[in-house]
This record gives sequence, C-alpha cells and structure tokens, in this order.
Amino acid sequence: MIFQLFLVAALHLPSTTGFGNALFQKAPSAQQKAPTRTPDRVEIELPDFDELFSRVQQVSPLAKVAIESANDVAGYTAGFGEIEENPNLKWKKVDSSKNKFGVHKVEKIDNFQGVGVPILRFRATLEGPCIGEGFANFIMNTEDRKKWDSQIDSVYEAYPILDLDAANIAMGFKYGDCSRLGVGHCVTKANLGIDAREQLTVCGINDFADGSCIIWGTEMESWHDNLLPPGKRVTRAKSHIFSTTLVPTSENTMDVEYVLQLEIGGKIPNWMTSPIIVDNVKKLFRCAGDFYNNKDGELDNFLAEKALVQSDL
Repeated sequence: MIFQLFLVAALHLPSTTGFGNALFQKAPSAQQKAPTRTPDRVEIELPDFDELFSRVQQVSPLAKVAIESANDVAGYTAGFGEIEENPNLKWKKVDSSKNKFGVHKVEKIDNFQGVGVPILRFRATLEGPCIGEGFANFIMNTEDRKKWDSQIDSVYEAYPILDLDAANIAMGFKYGDCSRLGVGHCVTKANLGIDAREQLTVCGINDFADGSCIIWGTEMESWHDNLLPPGKRVTRAKSHIFSTTLVPTSENTMDVEYVLQLEIGGKIPNWMTSPIIVDNVKKLFRCAGDFYNNKDGELDNFLAEKALVQSDL
C-alpha cells in the first residue's frame, strides 16, 4: 500500500457536517509530490494531509485522541474512555458484544457523504503490546491478508516513498512520525459470478510518542491510473476513507478503532456487501488477536525479523 508526504500548514478542521476540500487537486501545480524507491524514481502525487487527517478525526474519535496526545509520553490514555463523539454524525448500531477482548461494537452511517455507500466503524480491545506495524501487515502483506480475507489475490506496495525524513519535515510532525508511506495495488479474486476487483491506494503508518499508531489510506484518483500495473483491467473498487487507530491503554492492552468506507463497484447492492465486509473485518481482528497473543510464536517471529532488519540498516 502507500504512505505520505505533504506540506501542511496549521491543523484545519472543516465543518463536521461535511468534508472540506478534495484530497487531490487535478492541476499538477497544486499537488505536492514525492519520489519513490522504484528504479525510475516515479514521483507520486500526495493528498492534502490536513484534509485527510481532518476526515479521519471526524469519523474516528480514537484517532483524535491519538493526534491530540501526540507528544504525551508519560503513562497511557484511557482509550475509548477519552473519546468525544462527533454530535453531527449519527451512527447506527450494527452489532455489539460484551466480550472483554475482540470487536465489541460495529456501527455504520448509510450513504455517508452522499457517495452511495455506507461507512463502517469497528471498535475492539486487544491484548498484547501496541505495535502498529504488526496490525498493518494483515492489511498490506499478501500472506497475512490471506489469513482472514479469502478473496484476496495479491496486495503489495508498488511505489514505496523514498524519503520519510522529508515527509516528516513537510508534515511538521503534527500527525506523528511517518514510518511508512507509499502507493499499493490490491486485487481480489473473481467468485460466484462476481468479477475481480482492484484498488490503487495511497497508505501510510504514522506512529506517536505515546505508542499510539494510525494506519490510513485513501484511493488514488482516475488521473493516477498510469500507476496501475500492466495487464487487463478489472472492476475498480474504491476506499473513500480508511483508518485504523491503535492506542495503548496499558503495557499489554490496546483499544483499536477501524473505519472503512469501501465502494465495491459494479452493480452489487450495499445490502449484500456490508455484511460481508463486517464478517471479514471481524476475522481480521481474530487474526490480529492471535498475533498479539503470540499464538504459535507469531509475535516473537515478527519481533525477531524486525530486529534483524534494524541491525542491517
């Protein structure tokens, strides 16, 4: 997937009754760019990050907690105990559970922002150390993604951004430390008469001093289609907004808020797709729970590999 960079001024929160400016400006001169680590050093247009993180904070109160606590390194936050709901957004309950760990609330807003598809929000508590990169792998790594998403064919980071230091400087460190940034391509399999889907998404991982993390993403625009890999095109799905916020509430627990507005594309009605998305995301959280609980040594292996990579740098 992909990760970020954009010259940001002061934190700008547009009216909570609707999103503000477009994330991408079609005029080339209006868009910040960043070079990639690909051999041809492709330059990637980047979204307006003030607008992006404004949107994330409107739909994810836990992300707002993480951003506002960005420089707080002492102790832990109360996680969901600190959130303040946006009064202008009317979420409807889809599902709930009294289980201590795992997904305990699923909500949605139908036809959010008038784009014809609902936005879904999942709240969960997980047991284990708050390591955002481990959760991100379940979304961005094909083998980890297959553990919960049976329809995934491939997902990979097609255009990793070259200079994260420049990204952090350009962002003014207002949204944490950008530890990964790039453009990713994702393809799902055809199944039961439904054709394959593909996405081209700019995504990032932003880490905070208190151990919190925001994993975010949004779909590239049609004028970025030159970044798609060669080959036959399939139906385009579109993530209007995606964020996962992990906030540590103790040394070994975290609250997690996962927000997704996914347009499947084609003629599939929302009443068919939303239950599938809910079921898949619950599977994702079960896999993440096993990972953070170190089932079969998964967490130990991840930390060992991460330490090895760090030693090679």
